Amino acid sequence: MAVGWRPAPTRWITVNSDGSLLRLSGSTAAGGALRDWQGRLLGGFSMNLGRCTITRVEIWGAIRGLHMAWDTGHRRVELQLDSTTAVQLLSPEAPTTHQHASLVLEFRELVRRDWEVVVRHIYREASFLADCLTHQGHLLDPGSISFSVSRPDVDRWLLYDSVGGFVVRKVK
Repeated sequence: MAVGWRPAPTRWITVNSDGSLLRLSGSTAAGGALRDWQGRLLGGFSMNLGRCTITRVEIWGAIRGLHMAWDTGHRRVELQLDSTTAVQLLSPEAPTTHQHASLVLEFRELVRRDWEVVVRHIYREASFLADCLTHQGHLLDPGSISFSVSRPDVDRWLLYDSVGGFVVRKVK
């Protein structure tokens, strides 16, 4: 199966968010990118969350990306996540009796605002840009957030995603 970045429908934006856990150090980071339906970069972020679970960091990244979308006036958002666990926990019918309940409730309050938000699972290879921004978060001090995204490595992955680059993935 060919896997690559796909834009949201016309007049919508895509928020790609990702999380990372470095096993040796326990460091976690999140990152993400906002792009319009033509693939143009609207903004991005990298954040270091210190030590927590990978599911928690995935949810934090989704929340940060949606806050950026809301704060910049976007009201039609497709949130793309590569964590099936996070997508399941963020669904409206998922219970909130787990260790991530406070974040899930924060997410639900955020999506209840006057806008359209669709959450979609993607494969990791469908947004190398979000992956790149996430790994930059490990270079930051714990608790800090960076909104700088104009770097050569970021530009390379933005171009790769936007021109329809893809990888072949074996899907069960």
